[in-house]
Amino acid sequence: MASLKDVKQKIGGVKKTSQITSAMNMVAAAKLRGAQEKMESFRDYAEKFNSAMGNLSSGMQSGQFPLMEAREVQTVELVVVTSDRGLCGSFNSNVINMVLKLIAEKQKEGKKVSIVCIGKKGYQKLRHSGLVRKNHVDIMAKFEMYNARAIAQDVADNFIDGNADEVLLLYPEFISVGVQKPKLMPFLPVQPVAAEDAKAKTKSTEKNEDGAEAVAYIYEPGSEEIMTVLQPLYLNVMVYHAMLETGAGEHAARMTSMDNATKACHDIVHDLTLVYNKVRQGSITSELMDIVGGAEALK
Repeated sequence: MASLKDVKQKIGGVKKTSQITSAMNMVAAAKLRGAQEKMESFRDYAEKFNSAMGNLSSGMQSGQFPLMEAREVQTVELVVVTSDRGLCGSFNSNVINMVLKLIAEKQKEGKKVSIVCIGKKGYQKLRHSGLVRKNHVDIMAKFEMYNARAIAQDVADNFIDGNADEVLLLYPEFISVGVQKPKLMPFLPVQPVAAEDAKAKTKSTEKNEDGAEAVAYIYEPGSEEIMTVLQPLYLNVMVYHAMLETGAGEHAARMTSMDNATKACHDIVHDLTLVYNKVRQGSITSELMDIVGGAEALK
């Protein structure tokens, strides 16, 4: 059985750990507020941008622009977004496990796979696969639109050069403070089919004063010229939105994880306190037995 000193040291160590996890919980909660507000504000912008893209591209052919060129898929590129820091439970591992599953599926179909990692944790786990084409680490703590622009431009250039026939974007979607799930969505080529659905949905909800359906928009300059400019911006928005979702989800996952760790520390302290009391009671009983035995011997 452990000595009183050892048990007391363990209790002190666990209490100090509890103080650290509690402080990290509060820091994550403070950062979450700003990250969540920023993410939710950008969601509205992304939805409006997607609606405009849908209205513009609904009448266009899939190969009308380089970024809309549909080819036979022989090479797939995965753009994976994770955090730079750990201590956030299964937040990153869920995304990484989904990436590994996708890699196995694509390779089983005879397709080549390359990976672009955004975030250190994803790169640390996937670099040993030998499939990482490019990595962007140490940017998730404080990123801006120009970071997303550089990443989107690199991926788009790689697609236009023919080194990738299909690009998929994978990131942890922020559903709530307690729930973040990996989300896989097509990135390239830009699909006009989804745009047609968006246009149909928009037209079904828009009515004129007499109750008739709204007419189509007239663009100046032409829709093709606007699409040439908006397509790269659309990719920037998608990447930046994924990074915002990941940033908010990271703080939420860390807050939940540190809260659970603090509760676990309290449970361990409670259990160790019981052990400490038992050991102390045992030592007191042993001393009493020695005293009683000595007194009996003197008789």
